[in-house]
Amino acid sequence: MKAINSDGHSIYFESGLAPLKELLAQRNYSKVFVFADSHTAELCLPLFREYLDELEDFDIIETDPGEENKNIDFCIGIWKTLLDFGADRKCLMINLGGGVITDMGGFIASTYKRGIDFINIPTTLLSQVDASVGGKTGIDIDNVKNMVGTFALPQAVFIENAFLQTLSKREMLSGFAEMIKHGLIVDAAYYQALKKVAYQTVSSDDIYRSVEIKHEVVTADPFEKGLRKILNYGHTIGHAVESYALTNDKAPLTHGEAIAIGMICEAFLSAKYCNLSQEELKDISDYILSIYPKYQIKETSFKQLVELMQSDKKNEAGFILFSLLDKIGQCTYNCKVTDADILESLKYYNSL
Repeated sequence: MKAINSDGHSIYFESGLAPLKELLAQRNYSKVFVFADSHTAELCLPLFREYLDELEDFDIIETDPGEENKNIDFCIGIWKTLLDFGADRKCLMINLGGGVITDMGGFIASTYKRGIDFINIPTTLLSQVDASVGGKTGIDIDNVKNMVGTFALPQAVFIENAFLQTLSKREMLSGFAEMIKHGLIVDAAYYQALKKVAYQTVSSDDIYRSVEIKHEVVTADPFEKGLRKILNYGHTIGHAVESYALTNDKAPLTHGEAIAIGMICEAFLSAKYCNLSQEELKDISDYILSIYPKYQIKETSFKQLVELMQSDKKNEAGFILFSLLDKIGQCTYNCKVTDADILESLKYYNSL
């Protein structure tokens, strides 16, 4: 499958991480570090070693798994570890894992000694179609997602489908939400095609199309000044619900489960503020609820959810800004929405 090339780096889809072998052979890195969480170290690192059996001289930096660990305290610990290992500016960090690892690893690498090279090897469907593409890095502050970060491009991204065999159905479903989003905001035909796909066994072609869509949007607006904001569809409400569940629920939502909720709520707002038809609103709501578990949003949490949305990094001049659908396959951005209508969208979701 042809690599996607942009801005001096490539996204590779060849099996066996073959291009990575060539890249490492071409560059004389002083040290190579593999950054992973304990789950990835157990499930994915053996396959990484098998594919790169000639790469023997590398150090593993392991962290605890989970969004709750994507914070500055863990970053400080890893910066200190790099210092202890004698990492200089000519070393390489390979981020092997899901979105937390690629987000946090990219942030650590882009700030350590003002920046060292890094490579992303996303091992979850979510990180393959979303977090590893686009040059965004970040960590959370006070449970508000990605409040501190940088725009920093990896040297390369490697999409290896074999890693998906390590995932649960719930983890696959989490990544599938971002694929649905890509169809809703850009490509109606892709959205309709995904409705016929079993999320547990998405094809390489479907993953490629999602990566292609995100890449096209990011390339047109690398620093999120305009068009790139459409990628936030479902995320203003979704991130707030995800953050709330992380601190208040015994079993927190996955990112994709939260974004699925956000997409339904924001489809409701799209029907109110843009041109999304009632038929398309019903189509989106029915389809998402046919594959994602229903979550009851507590009315006692509504006020806190709006407060979380007010901390969203996309906001301007005190207004909560949304990316909303004009129709399936077409999205607009910087839509000002009232608090009352946000609450109405949450009630709409609960009513389904």
